[in-house]
Amino acid sequence: MTPALRLPILQVLLCGAAVVTLSMGIRHGFGLWLQPITLERGWTRETFSFAMAVQNLAWGIAGPLAGMVADRFGAFRVLLAGSVLYALGLVTMALATSGLAFAASAGLLLGVAQAGTTYAVVYGVIARQVDPARRSWAMGVTAAAGSFGQFLMVPVSNGLIGFAGWQQALFMLGAVALLIVPVAFGLRESPPAHGHAAHRQGVGAALREAFGWRSFQLLTAGYFVCGFQLVFIGVHLPSYLKDHGLGPEVATGALMLIGLFNVFGTYAAGALGQRMAKRHILSAIYALRALAIVLFLWAPLTPASVYVFAAAMGLLWLSTVPPTNAVVAQIFGVQHMSMLSGFVFLSHQVGSFLGAWLAGLLYDRTGSYDLVWWIAVALGLFAALVNLPIRETAIPRPALRPA
Repeated sequence: MTPALRLPILQVLLCGAAVVTLSMGIRHGFGLWLQPITLERGWTRETFSFAMAVQNLAWGIAGPLAGMVADRFGAFRVLLAGSVLYALGLVTMALATSGLAFAASAGLLLGVAQAGTTYAVVYGVIARQVDPARRSWAMGVTAAAGSFGQFLMVPVSNGLIGFAGWQQALFMLGAVALLIVPVAFGLRESPPAHGHAAHRQGVGAALREAFGWRSFQLLTAGYFVCGFQLVFIGVHLPSYLKDHGLGPEVATGALMLIGLFNVFGTYAAGALGQRMAKRHILSAIYALRALAIVLFLWAPLTPASVYVFAAAMGLLWLSTVPPTNAVVAQIFGVQHMSMLSGFVFLSHQVGSFLGAWLAGLLYDRTGSYDLVWWIAVALGLFAALVNLPIRETAIPRPALRPA
C-alpha cells in the first residue's frame, strides 16, 4: 500500500518553530510575574514558586499521555486542545485570588497545556516527517527558531505588564496563545499507511523495552538536572538580582539574552548532533553549565557579570533538547517517539518542580538562594557523568510478527 505522503520540510520547520515560539515564549517570562503578583495578593514567594512547580510537574505527567495521543492520532488534535487550555490557564491565572486557585490555574492548567504544545509533540512530527540523516539538524533549527521567539516574548511580556498591569497582560497573552490553532494546521499529518498497522509495536511493549534499556535510564536521569537548573534560574533569577540591588531592567535584559543566545546554542547542538556523538554533546553542556554558575557566584555581581552569565547560559539553555530527542528516535525509532520523549521529559519536569519549589522554600527558610545555586552546580556535574555511558545505536529487535 502506498505510504502516507510527507509534509514539506520547510512547512514542518516553520510551523513547528511557530508553535514552540508561542508556547515556550510565553512561559519563558513567567519569572517577571513573581513580584507583582505576590505583592498585590500578599503571598509569599513559596506560594508563587509552588504554582510554577505544579505547572512543571503537571507538564511532565501529562507529557507521555499527550505524546501517546499524538503518536496514535497525530499532533494536530493535541495542539488544538493544548492551545485552548493555554488560553484558559492564563485567564484563570489572572483571576485567581487564593494560593490554591493559583496553583490550579498557573500550575495544573498551564502545565497540561504546555504538554500539548511543546517539544515532545512537535518533535514527534519532525521525527516522522524528516529524513533521519537531517533529523538532529531539523530539531536544532526548530528549537533555534523557537528560541528567538522566547527572546522576543520577554520584552513583550514586560512591556505588557508595564503598560496594562500584570492582570491585563495575562489576558492579552491568553489571546496570543490561541494563535497556535491556525499554525497547527501546518503540522496536520496524513494517517499512517493501513498496510503497516499489523507490524506496529504495542505501547506496553515499547515502554517495557525503553525502561529496561540502560541508555534510556541514563538519558532520563540527566534530563532531570536540565529541568532543575532551567526552572530555578528562569523563575528566580529576577528576584535574586533584585535582592542584590539590581533593577528590573537587568533581569529583563538577562532573560532576553538567554533567549537570544539560546538560538545559537540549540542550532549548534542540533547541527553537531549530525557529526558527533550526542552523549558527548550532552555531557559537555551539563559540565559547562556547572562551570558557568560557579564563575557567576565567584564574580562580583554587576549588570555586566549578569549579562555575561545570561549569554553563557543561553548557549546551554535548551541545547540539550535536540540531542536528547534525537537519541530517543535513534535508539527506539519514530513510532512511539512523542510518548517516549514525553517520559524522558517527565524526569525533566520532576527536576523543574524541585527547581521552582525548593528554591522558594529554601529562600523563605534561609533568606538566600545560595544553597540552591550550589545544588545546581552539583547536579550539573552528576549529569555530565551519567550521559557519557549512553549507547546511541538502534536497539536490536526481532522482526515484529503480523497481528
